[in-house]
Amino acid sequence: MLDEIDAVDWDSIPGHPDWYEPDRAARGLRALSEAANLVQAAEAGSQLGGGGIVHGHSGAVFPAAVVATPLLLDIAQRCHPAAQDTVLGLLDEALSCYPHVGYTRVAAPDSTAAPICCGIAHHLRDRADFLVGLGKRGRSLLAHAATHWRFEMRECVADSGGTAAFGVLAGCLPDGVHAAEMHLAGAITVLSGLTLEYPPAKGSLEACLRVIARHPGELPPGAVLFAAECGDRVH
Repeated sequence: MLDEIDAVDWDSIPGHPDWYEPDRAARGLRALSEAANLVQAAEAGSQLGGGGIVHGHSGAVFPAAVVATPLLLDIAQRCHPAAQDTVLGLLDEALSCYPHVGYTRVAAPDSTAAPICCGIAHHLRDRADFLVGLGKRGRSLLAHAATHWRFEMRECVADSGGTAAFGVLAGCLPDGVHAAEMHLAGAITVLSGLTLEYPPAKGSLEACLRVIARHPGELPPGAVLFAAECGDRVH
């Protein structure tokens, strides 16, 4: 675990200079990975929650939280059981906190600039089986992550008054009309109205959205949608 933590250049991750402390991120993760009891785990968590990945007193989350999420999940899975509660608490806090203006997004390999909350949620969904196995707290964290949905377009066809978009939905898009950010090749376009036409069947992620007042040519395959409200979260 220590090699994986030390491989990250925490100083290079952007964050508000008055609040983000890269050394706390690195030290806190190292200490949590080595914690052998609840007191040590809590002390490590206070470093991470006091400027490492979040600043709990001011309710702010930093881009470093996205990088730290898979490491925290590894710690919960591979290290001392005392670290698990601290990890789950930190991840839930990171999802709940708002980022500072200018530090609200993280670049991803698919050219999206995902809101921090969506980046954390993506990593949590990748470890769904492990989190479910932790019981109520793990399932609660996954339910929280599901509200930060993501939709990847595969195919679009004209529909009355708009477009039917078929693709892969991660998370849960609630009933009703929603605004979304559409990410494609580094550009972000706001879609003012979409609804869930057909939810995924059990065991599948395939879904259909109806995008109001947009034609198929405006919704290219490969575009990725995030909830607009996630992009609007600013501390």
